[in-house]
Amino acid sequence: QEEVAALAGRLEPDHLWQTPGGAASVGFHLRHLAGSTERLLTYARGEALTPAQLDAARREGTATPPLAELVAGVLAALDRALDQVRATPREVLLEPRKVGRAGLPSTTLGLLFHAAEHATRHAGQAATTARILAGAAGTAPR
Repeated sequence: QEEVAALAGRLEPDHLWQTPGGAASVGFHLRHLAGSTERLLTYARGEALTPAQLDAARREGTATPPLAELVAGVLAALDRALDQVRATPREVLLEPRKVGRAGLPSTTLGLLFHAAEHATRHAGQAATTARILAGAAGTAPR
């Protein structure tokens, strides 16, 4: 959450949806971070994705909401994730869980860990892309 908030404070608005060298945009990473966290935690609860979640996943690479909306979505998703982690009983951590249409095997703990790892990866990629864009524009990151 801190990394995303700091990124939002220094990102040039016109850099949000740029794709330097064909890399994913900062906006995509933020949107995917929120959506993938929600989806992984749905599986961790032993639930199937809703039609709204599936539709949101399809739109991650196409819609271009403003930075404030993206950051609010990321922070809200991470707040819900932290609440879920805190509320997850220790006894269910090793329970089997199915992931995706293929029903790939995992556990509650595996999904919680993967959600954290995946979110960290995309926050880092968003920050790196923002730095690349700032350097290419000749502006030092704020």
